[in-house]
Amino acid sequence: MHYQKGERDTVRFGYASQNLTLGLTTGQTLRLANLQDAERVHALVRSNLSALEEILYWNAEHGIGLFRLSQLLIPFASHPDFPYDWEQEHGRLLARAGVLAGHLGIRLSMHPGQFIQPGSPNPDVRDRSVAELRYVARVLSLLGGADLVLHLGGAFDNKPAAIDRFVRSLEGEEDVLKYLALENDERLWTVEEVLEAACRLRTPVIVDTLHHSLNPGELSLRYALNAALTTWRRRPKVHLSSQDPSKQLGAHAWGVNMNDFRVLLDSIGGGDVDVMVEAKGKEGAVLPLVAGCQILPLEAAR
Repeated sequence: MHYQKGERDTVRFGYASQNLTLGLTTGQTLRLANLQDAERVHALVRSNLSALEEILYWNAEHGIGLFRLSQLLIPFASHPDFPYDWEQEHGRLLARAGVLAGHLGIRLSMHPGQFIQPGSPNPDVRDRSVAELRYVARVLSLLGGADLVLHLGGAFDNKPAAIDRFVRSLEGEEDVLKYLALENDERLWTVEEVLEAACRLRTPVIVDTLHHSLNPGELSLRYALNAALTTWRRRPKVHLSSQDPSKQLGAHAWGVNMNDFRVLLDSIGGGDVDVMVEAKGKEGAVLPLVAGCQILPLEAAR
């Protein structure tokens, strides 16, 4: 494997976007129709960055080592009608938050959503998608962040062609590729297929355990994780979530089923790893895992 095994294998945990205990989010936004209200946009961004700093302090106090910022940290930043130079205006605060995250030992990431489609057959969609990814990469650069997590998107009735377009759209985007990590999904793209695209782009792969359980292809979870972990040159990351039994397949539960967690640890089999918990309960879903595993070797955590 590319990543190095330490004296004790450790697992760290994180969650996404907002802290329910504090009542804070990094994704306050506004409607596109109101984008030209520069003062309002400016205030929203400053509020999101202030929330980020408070959340980082809280996470550090509670042993949480990962945090995913909302894609809406700077709402509509890649839109051609954005009313000012967001990097010039907010770069100092972004850098300050990044220094804080580094000091606290917290890994930062962002995860653009379903509308980002570099593999689309529509060139306008591809161009807008790449513009948004450039924005995310620039934010991560200012923050000293680690990961730009992305799904392959639509298959458009032709998976090989979709992968080709995806790769061609991104293969020259070095600032994006520096952070890019590709993830499987619950419906279209298996870990094996994501590995193909990642190999061509020389980017790492994140296995989402719930997605894999619903769309495993030909790979067991253990094999899929082993293959994905070898793609990382920095500390590897996986996604953990549990199915909400009252909702459609793929919907995240409020917390994490402990059996799902045990299966993940058994399948990893050792090595340092970061676990992004995707649960509706946010930090409340993470705290029980942190309490049991924050400083334990994986072998002892089972």
